[in-house]
Amino acid sequence: MIRRARIPDARIIHQLLLTYARDGQLLGRSLAAIYDTIRDFYVYEEDGVILGIGALAICWEDLAEVRSLAVVPGYHGRGIGRKIVEKCLIEARDLGLKRVFALTYQPEFFKKLGFSEIDKSELPQKVWGDCINCVKFPDCDELALAINLLDL
Repeated sequence: MIRRARIPDARIIHQLLLTYARDGQLLGRSLAAIYDTIRDFYVYEEDGVILGIGALAICWEDLAEVRSLAVVPGYHGRGIGRKIVEKCLIEARDLGLKRVFALTYQPEFFKKLGFSEIDKSELPQKVWGDCINCVKFPDCDELALAINLLDL
C-alpha cells in the first residue's frame, strides 16, 4: 500500500535515506528537513512495515522533482520504487505540473518509466536551489532525467 507519510514515519525515512547516503547513492537529509517536508513524502508499506519511500518536491510553477526515492535493501525488483514514482507522477499531473525530473545514479530505472535524459542546465531552479548546498556541487555526477506530463 502506498500512503502519505505521517509524522511517526520521519525517523524511519531518515534512517532509510542514511543507508544510501553513506554509500553516496543519494543525498542525505537531516531529520529536521524531513519533518519540514513530510507532506512531500509517500511511503510504501506492507504489513505495517515501510519498505520504500519517495517524495515529490515542487520546484517551480511547471516543474517538480522526484527525490529521496529509496527501497529497503533486499526488496529491490518488486516494483516498490516504480509504484512510488507513479504515485508522484499522478500527483504532479493533478497539480497541473507539466514536467517532473529526477537526479539519479539509476537512469535505467527512470527510463523504463518514460523519463529521458536531459542536460542539468535545463534545471536552473534546482541547481541554484538545493544543489548549491550539496557537497558535490558543482561536480555532480548524477544524471538528470525528466518526463513531460503533457505527453502521457
